[in-house]
Parts: sequence; structure tokens; C-alpha cells
Amino acid sequence: MVTTKPTGGKLLSRPTHKKVPELPPGFSVIHSNRMEDLRKLAVQWVLKHPLAPLEDEVFMVQSNGMAQWLKLALAEDDGCGISAAVSFQLPARFLWQAYRAILGPEKIPEHSPYDKGPLQWRLLRLLKGLSKKNGFSAISRFLSDDPESIKRYQLACRLAELYDQYQVYRADWLEDWANGRDRLRNAHGIPETLPPEQRWQAELWRLIQSDMPGPERHTSRSSLHRRFLKTAGALPERDHTLPRRIIVFGISTLPGQALEALHALGGHCQVLFFVHNPCRFYWADIMEDRELLKFEQARHFTHTGAPHETSPESLHHTVNPLLASWGKQGRDYIGLLYGYDRPEKYRKRFEEIDLFADFVPEEKYAPLLSRVQQAILDLAPLPGSGQKKPDISPDDRSITFHLAYSPQREVEILQDQLLQMFSRDRDLKPSDIIVMTPDIDVYTPHIESVFGNLPRQDPRFVPFAIADKPDRAGLPMIRAFEKLLHLPSSRMAQSDFLDLLQVPAFRNRFGLGEDDLQKLQMWVDGAGIRWGLHAAQRTAFDLPRDIHENTWQFGFHRMLLGYAVGTGEPWRDIEPYDEIGGLEAERIGPLYLMISRMEKHWQALKKPGSPQVWHDRIMALFDDFFLPADSNDQLIRKRLKDITAEWRNDCVDAGLEEPLSIGVVRDVLLGALGDRNMSQRFLVGMVNFCTLMPMRAIPFKVV
Repeated sequence: MVTTKPTGGKLLSRPTHKKVPELPPGFSVIHSNRMEDLRKLAVQWVLKHPLAPLEDEVFMVQSNGMAQWLKLALAEDDGCGISAAVSFQLPARFLWQAYRAILGPEKIPEHSPYDKGPLQWRLLRLLKGLSKKNGFSAISRFLSDDPESIKRYQLACRLAELYDQYQVYRADWLEDWANGRDRLRNAHGIPETLPPEQRWQAELWRLIQSDMPGPERHTSRSSLHRRFLKTAGALPERDHTLPRRIIVFGISTLPGQALEALHALGGHCQVLFFVHNPCRFYWADIMEDRELLKFEQARHFTHTGAPHETSPESLHHTVNPLLASWGKQGRDYIGLLYGYDRPEKYRKRFEEIDLFADFVPEEKYAPLLSRVQQAILDLAPLPGSGQKKPDISPDDRSITFHLAYSPQREVEILQDQLLQMFSRDRDLKPSDIIVMTPDIDVYTPHIESVFGNLPRQDPRFVPFAIADKPDRAGLPMIRAFEKLLHLPSSRMAQSDFLDLLQVPAFRNRFGLGEDDLQKLQMWVDGAGIRWGLHAAQRTAFDLPRDIHENTWQFGFHRMLLGYAVGTGEPWRDIEPYDEIGGLEAERIGPLYLMISRMEKHWQALKKPGSPQVWHDRIMALFDDFFLPADSNDQLIRKRLKDITAEWRNDCVDAGLEEPLSIGVVRDVLLGALGDRNMSQRFLVGMVNFCTLMPMRAIPFKVV
């Protein structure tokens, strides 16, 4: 062992020729009712059993918020001191790479042609010809009145999502359908005949498979999974492309297919599950269909107060009602884990594998929230009618409910409550608080108007971050681009044009500065421009062809005539607008160029085109109207280029060459820009606003 001394003066140990540490393979499951305890154990395990230099630590998580929370723990001084060489992966992507590693990357494509994205374009093409085939009368009726193929596109997206889910959760159905058996298997594996009105789904799956190129025909997840399990079980040693350790952390649910695959990998890799389990007892049978989840080797004991035989209708009276009503997803997941869990094989490696900690202290009184958590932990039912209910202190605010008449009022009440909390508890920080809502889009404008309406120096200002709002709601250039994509249906109103001029990248393209806006607005208003490019464009709104007053063309004629003759007489029924003159007149050039380009792209966007044509149109539209002003704008352009190219390639792979309308293309682009969020900010030292998904499993002091 040698030591080196960096510039900071602190000694660091560095091994010279240390053997790569051995990691025994296996499938281990750690349960805890506290995510903090699971995180601490995971970090300590990584610290005590390090991988080799330049070898990535692989974490499987369910959201970017959870990944950020783990990164912070790894980087803390009492953790690893740094978060580096760590790969956080979502389950679907990780498992596809595992399939490729085991079955051979030369046999399995890098991206599945059966994934939701590529599959929807193949379906869009296949659905067009289904009206001529028997058995698809329901689809034919649905698509009978669809001139712009919007309904066909929406149906293709919905079916692609459906078949994507079938590959994960109903692989046995797809296997039967591919072999010509129109049936469904229930949870016990007993087949039932597919209802006649649903047989088109089986026939369409066979059409999808027959339409795939030969090498890709049998590369759906459902087809690869059985081959993967068989091959992984027969491997003599670990493939070098597989990680030596896989840590599955904080995931609230995984499909049975994923658990099967991870269990198979446990024969060659060290697979560690860190599971958030709210109850220390066996609770997989507290609801209906409990006979499906009975395990002879369930590692947690049945609660001593729970009856062994109880009808499903009365189970809510004998167990904790919150766990019974809200815990179905966790129950099924933990129940599935019991089928693979063999704690006797790995118990000795850990000090504890069940890290359950009480919420209620030994003293007599505890807050209501702690008692609710303790009741869930102990699987305790509510007190009966003859039993004494515990007293609640009038000052107990651990759980509060507020009734409000609108989302705006909800957010205002929230702000008042947070300010009161900060005044009562000086140690409470904004980062200790999370606010979750089912639909963040609904609440975003109210959050910004209430919390963003105060200057930073105001003592009432609360720093906040909206973690997962769509990009196009937060980035001006994307909002402007969205407006331009609506040119074929836009009225081209004066207000739309002035909104575009507020975007720096838009002004940069035409050489205008922020100080030019007031003058341009005065000219546009003074020249009488209200809406419409010209009389011909107004015909799309059921107006006659000869009404050209107050259009952009009409206004420009007035501006140019006024520049030429000043306060002269009308010419050909055009009244000159005489406010333009001198050096200021140079601004009229960029203004005319903007409207000319809008005319060009209005003509182009309203015509259907092939995916390649649309790729060229979209990039030309962006480059004609935007000159990136900073690195963030450059990133948006790159993302748009990547999204458009990926979409075009998916269409080419699916054999889709038919002309598409702007409605379909616009939905693709804006949906992709919203999904690939560039503005997600998790755990950034502020009050975190988010939907129920990205950080729901992360503990906060205030929720």
C-alpha cells in the first residue's frame, strides 16, 4: 500500500496491486419500514465491499428522484465521500441489456422493434389496411371518418402501449396468440376462450409478427424471456458484460417477468433487493384472491392477532384498513418476492435482513402520524366499538386536512401553512418539504403565481422547485416553436406575433433587440394589423376571399406606402401609415422577413408529407425562426434534431412511407419534448413540488 498527497493536503490511500475483490453471487432481499435505513445499509455495503477500479456500480431505481437521493447519500462524508462510477438504470432498459448480454448482442437488436415507440408506427401502417380483412369490423367502424388519420394515429399509440404491457405482464397470452390459440390464461394458468369481440387483438398480434423482418420476428420481450431464463440457467460462468453487482433499491413494484430475470441473474451476479415494507408481519393475504399469494416459506410471521380463516369481505375489520386499501401494489410485489426469497442462503452475510423500527416511542404520548405508522407496522386494526380510542392532543398537527374551493386557494393555504411551520420550527429547511399532486400541470400556474409572486428579499419568500413540469410549459423557445407548429390553424393574430418577439432566440434570428419591441408593437398596432396573413389565409376561417383589411399584408402595404410618400394621398385604396422614417425604417426589413417566412411555412405545414419530408420541414422551420441565444437553446435544438431523426428512423424501420398530416407530426414532437424533460430538478434545496410518482418513496419531514 502506498499513499499520495494531493494539493489539498489530505492523505489518500491507493492500492498498488490489489486483487479484484470477490463478490459471491446470489439473490438477497433486505426489508425495512424506513427508507433512510435502507439507504444507509446500501451505502455502507458499497463502501465495505467495493468493486474494482473503473467498474460501475449498478443501481436499479424507479425514478430519477430516487436516483438523485441515492447520489446525495453516496457523496456525503459519512458515505463514500463521492458519487462517481455509478450507473442508475430503470428496470425495462436494464433487463433489455441483460437479454442482449446473455443471448448475444449480435442476435438481439440494441433497441427492441416491439417497444412502444417503434411499434406504434408499424401499427399506424397496418391499421390502414385492416378494413379489408375479416374480424376487424370494430376497428373499421372506429376509423370510418378519419380524413387526417388522427384517430388512426391515436389508436396506434394506444395499441402499442397495450401490446407493450402485454409483453411484460401477459407474455403467456402473446405466446398462445402467436401459435394460433385465441385464448386467455387466468392467474392459475387455466385457459379460457377469447371473447369473439376481442379476437381481433390476437389476429393483430399475428399480423405484427408476420410484418417484422425475419431476424427481428421473435425478439419481443415475451419471446426472449423464456430463452433468456433457459440460457442464463445453463451458463457456466458470468458473462463479462453483466455487472458483478446489481442493487435494486426502493422500487415499489416489479412485474413477475422482471423478478424471474433478476433471480436468474442471481446465479451469476450479486443481486441485492432493498425493499420498503411498511409492515413487519406477513400481510400478503389481507385482501381478496389471497389464495394466489400463499407461500409455504414466507419469511415473515403471521400476526398473532390475525385470524387464520376469515372471509375476504371481513378482512378490513381484522387488519389495518389503510394497509388493506392503499397497499395492494406493495402487497403483490412483496408476495411475489417471497416466491424467490431464500433468506437461509444469505442471512449470515448481513447483520440484519429485517430492519424494522418502531415509530412510537416508549413514553405514553405520540403524535397521531406516528401512531398511524405504528399501527401499519404492527398490522393493527382500528379499535372496535367497545374499545377505548387513544386521545389526540388539540395541538397535534402531524396530520392535517384542509378544505378549499379552488386550486388557487389550495396553494394559498399551503403557503400560509408553510410559513407557519417555518416560524414554529427554526430547524426546518425548504428541502425538508415535498408537495405532491396527482396532476402537476393543473397546479403549476397557481404555484408560480402564489410562490413566485414575492421577491427574494421578502421575508415571506419560500424557495421552490417544480420537479417534473413539461418542458414546453417552462422554456420560452419551446413554447414559441409550439406556436409555429400551429401555423396551419392559427389566426396569426397580433398578440401571437408579439409573443414570439418576446423570445430572445426568435429575435436573434432577425437581428432585433429587446429595445426594438416597443417600436414594432406601435407600428403593428398603428397600421391596423389585427389577424390573418392575407385574405386567402382567412378563407380557412370561413371568410370570403376579398376581405383583406387588417391583415398582415394590408398593414405592410400601409407601412411601405407611408415610408415612400409620408402623409400623402391614398393610393389604390391604401391609406399610407406615415410613422415610419429615417434610420428607424431599417426595422421594417426584419418584420417583413418574419411574415414572409411565416407565409412559406404556412403553405408547407398544411400539406401532408412523408417522415423524411417532415424531418426536413421541421428543422427548416426551427432554423428559419430561431438562432440559439445560449447553451440551453443549443441543447433544445440538438434534442429536437435527435427526436426528429429518431422518429424518422422508427418510421423507416416500420416501413411507413405514407404522407402524414401536421396534426400527427405535431403530437409526436411536442409529446417527445415533454417526455424528455430537460428541466427536471430533484432535491435542489427548495420546497419540491411534483406529481405522486418521482419522489413518493423518498422520506421528507413534511409531506
